[in-house]
Amino acid sequence: MNAVQVWGDRRIEEIVGTLLRTGVILSASVVAFGASIYLVRHRAVRVNYHTFHGEPRDYTTIRGILHSAYGLHGQGLIQLGLLLLIATPVARVAFSIWGFAEEHDRMYVVFTVIVLVILLYSLFGSGAAL
Repeated sequence: MNAVQVWGDRRIEEIVGTLLRTGVILSASVVAFGASIYLVRHRAVRVNYHTFHGEPRDYTTIRGILHSAYGLHGQGLIQLGLLLLIATPVARVAFSIWGFAEEHDRMYVVFTVIVLVILLYSLFGSGAAL
C-alpha cells in the first residue's frame, strides 16, 4: 500500500469512529434531556403496574415523534433519542459506501449497499410503524 491509501483508510476510520461516538453521545443527551423533562412533569403520577398501557399513537411514527419532541414533551424527546441511536449505525453504513467509493473498491461498495438495503428494509419495509 502506498502512503496516500493508508492515510485514506486511516482518515475514513477516524471519521467513522467520530460519527459513531457523536451519534451515541447525541442520542444519550437527547434521552437524558427528555427523561429530565418527563420526570419533572410527571413526578407526582402514581404508576399502575397491574394494567399494561402501550405507547400512545403519537409515538409510533417518525412524524409523531418529531412533533412531540418539537413540543418538548419528555416521552417524545426520549423516543427521538432512541431514533437517533438507531440511525447512528445506518449513517455509518451509508458513510462507508462513500468511503469505499472514494477508494474505488467496487466489491465493498456493492456489499455495503446490500447491507444498507437490508437495514432500511428492516426499519421501514417490513411493516414497521416507523
